[in-house]
Parts: sequence; C-alpha cells; structure tokens
Amino acid sequence: MEPTGSIPRRAPATGELVAEFGAGTAHDVNAAVGAARTAFDEGPWPRMSGLSRAEVLLRLADLIAANASLLARLDAEEVGKPLRLAEGDIAGAVGLTRYAAGLATQMHGSTYTNHDADFTGLVLRQPAGVAGLITPWNFPALILCQKLPFALAAGCTVVVKPSEFTSSSTLEIARLAAEAGLPDGVLNVVTGDGQPGQALAEHTAVDVLSFTGSTVTGRKVLDASKTNLKRVSLELGGKAASIVFDDADLDDALDGVVYGVFFNQGECCVSASRLLVQESIADEFLEKVAEAAERLRVGQPFDPATDVGAMIHPGHLEKVLQYVSVGAQQGATVLTGGHRLTGPAHDDGLFVAPTVLDGVRPDARVFREEIFGPVLSVTRFGDADEAVRLANGVEYGLANTIWSKDIDKVLDVGKALQSGTVYVNTTIDGAPQMPFGGYKASGVGREMGQAGFEEFTELKSINIRTGKRRGTLGLGAGPAATD
Repeated sequence: MEPTGSIPRRAPATGELVAEFGAGTAHDVNAAVGAARTAFDEGPWPRMSGLSRAEVLLRLADLIAANASLLARLDAEEVGKPLRLAEGDIAGAVGLTRYAAGLATQMHGSTYTNHDADFTGLVLRQPAGVAGLITPWNFPALILCQKLPFALAAGCTVVVKPSEFTSSSTLEIARLAAEAGLPDGVLNVVTGDGQPGQALAEHTAVDVLSFTGSTVTGRKVLDASKTNLKRVSLELGGKAASIVFDDADLDDALDGVVYGVFFNQGECCVSASRLLVQESIADEFLEKVAEAAERLRVGQPFDPATDVGAMIHPGHLEKVLQYVSVGAQQGATVLTGGHRLTGPAHDDGLFVAPTVLDGVRPDARVFREEIFGPVLSVTRFGDADEAVRLANGVEYGLANTIWSKDIDKVLDVGKALQSGTVYVNTTIDGAPQMPFGGYKASGVGREMGQAGFEEFTELKSINIRTGKRRGTLGLGAGPAATD
C-alpha cells in the first residue's frame, strides 16, 4: 500500500529539493506489519536453513558493494556529509552484512544431559518474530545495516521506519534485498515522520523493536512498546569524552580529538564532544586543537576538499548555535568558530564553523547535554581519578576515548569509565564483531557482534524426561518446579 501524501527533502548543503518520500500513516504501518507477520508465520524465511539465509545476505552485500557509488551519493546529499565519509559508511554496511551472514550459519542452542539419568534438557535459540527497526538520519545506510542483516540472519521478518530526512538509501537497499532473493513480505519499509514510528512501537504484532535516536525520543519509544511488552533495544544519545593524559602521543591525540568531534559534522552519537585534558599540557595542546579546527574545510558534500558538511535541517542549526551562546553565557571562552558560515562556498547551506569552547565547567549545559554538532567543550583535570569523575559526570554512557601510553593507566581508567565502548589511542573505531551500545541514558541492549544478533532471537527450554513417571498421580513429578 502506498502512503498518502509526501514529505519533501531539501539538501541541507544547498537548499535544493532532492527527494520526496511517502508520508506514511499508522494504517500503512499496520499493513506492513501484517505482511511481515504473515511472512513470519507462514513463509519460508524463518524455516530456511542458516546457510540459505546466509547466501541471500551475501548476495545482498555484493549488491550493496556494486551500488556503493549511488548509495553514498544519496546519503551524502540528504545528510549533508562529505562524500568520502558516506563512501566509508557504505563500505561499513557491506562489512556488517557479510559478518551477519556468517552468524546465520552459527545459530545454535545447547544440550544438558547430566541433571539425572532420565532427563535431557534442550535450550533452543529461535527467531524472535517480527522486528521493527527505527533508524536515524545521521548514518542512514550504516545504522540500517547495524540492525537489518542481523535480524534477517536470525530468521526474523522486518518493518523498517527510516528518518523522514534520509530515506533514499534505505529504500534502495530494500530494492536490492528483493533482487538478492529475499522473499516477499520479509522486508517492509514505511517512510514518514513520527507517526509511523509511534505506530510501529505500539503495534502488538511486533515482537522486538530496535531504535536508534535521541534519548528523549527513546523514552517515548520505550513507553509506547508497553502495549505487548515487546523486547526493546535502544541506542540513544551520548556525551563522549576524549581524555588526553600528559604521557600520550600528543600528535596522535591531536588528530584523534579533532576527528572525534568534527567527524560527520559532530552529528554522531559517539562524537567526542568533550575534551578532558591534563593541566600540565592543556595550554599548548589547546592551541594546536584550535589551529587544527580552523584549518578544516567546511563546504559542499561533493567537493573532495570538504572535511565538514552541513547541519541536517534549519532547526538543528539554530539549536547548535544556541548551545554555543549558552556556553559563553556560562563562562566558556570561544577559542574559534561558534558562528554560521555564509558566502560563495556555502550559499544557502546550513554550515557551522568548527567550534572550540575552553574553560567549560562540569555544571555547564555544554558539558552535560548532547549538542550533536561541531562543538568541542574543553575541561582541564589534574589526575586520573579526576578525569574519571569528569567523564562519568553526565547522564550518558555510550563511549569514551583514552589517550595514553601507560598500559596500567589505560586499563584502570577503561574499567572505571561508565560507557559501553572505550576507545584507546583511537576513536570512532571498531569492527562488526564488537558489540555496540550504552550505559545509563545511552540506552539498553546491543547492536553488532554476537550480542547484536542475539537481540533478534528468543530462548526456549525443552525439558525431556524418559522412563517411568515419578510421584503419585503425577504430583511432584519434577524436582525443580517453577512458579
């Protein structure tokens, strides 16, 4: 069923109309979930061998790779990110899909035969059912592939609701999935604004829901999911810190700090938007950070020289600039940036100059709240204990980075940090095998890796007893009865 109405999408770097997406409704979601439900209950996908599902996913990975140029251009244009970053996203999507294909062949349970002589226990791992996937606008294809191939590998059927700002690559990947041999009804996409997302979260025929987005929206999704107590995985906001110790390789740390905050225009959940720098090196290091920020090229996505692209929409641009203003009001010093960029290279685009705020207090809003833009907040620390307290002193716990050559310090600090991911002498790095998710207000559940695969499965215990029944009239037949 085609959604009624449409949502125009204008490129954030130019203001030009580049796409129109169907404005899906709750009715459209109901139809999509119905198709997925039928495909799961009656169709071949959950009943195929793991090898057969893997073959489809490997064909999908090959098709994504073959269409990488198109997919990267779609994401670069709609997100406003540099094309080379979008190309990296698509390469990551291919790798994730191939890794998930391997997991499809390894889905297994366990057997227990040593409880007593006539008892055998089977623990089965089975597909969870219909999976709802709600994806964000900052990494449309990449985050889709942190979820979709894992759900498909497990044998689930799927309904995807992409962001209304960046739906094109999701629709194209769905087309490629059909070309790869995915049966009808297994993958369904409903575009639109928040209404279809709400309907998907509430739907009682959806068994598991995976959401990536803001913590504010994540709380709403969690509340909506209570209709049938579906399992929910939430990958939410972050306020990551780059912790630079005085024994770090400062050239590497400089590159990492600048990359960590300005990558993808700072529109990244693991953006290292806080710099915690040891007092003994702070002044010299900060001078270099500010100089590096000023050298970054902010411009059009398809210009090969561009380092930093545009903000996703006008409201978000205003929000980012307002945070800079609030930071200054609360005592921070703007070392560089902090303003909108205009002129021939920027036209009507939504560009913010890379910004560095020094002297940020731990109680300041720019220290505690997710800005989701090219803004770095800088705070000094004395020793490792203080660095840990500062890093953990926010409601989020998605990722943090440590820059140090002292292995003992790295391990002690890494264990003490309250975040699902810790990078050491690197940042915004990883592999498909590594589970990803957050502590505290950064979410629940995990994506990628074996743990991300298992999010889309259910465990079932089968208790088998052979031989003569024990007890009288069947009463007390089981020695380990449950409530």
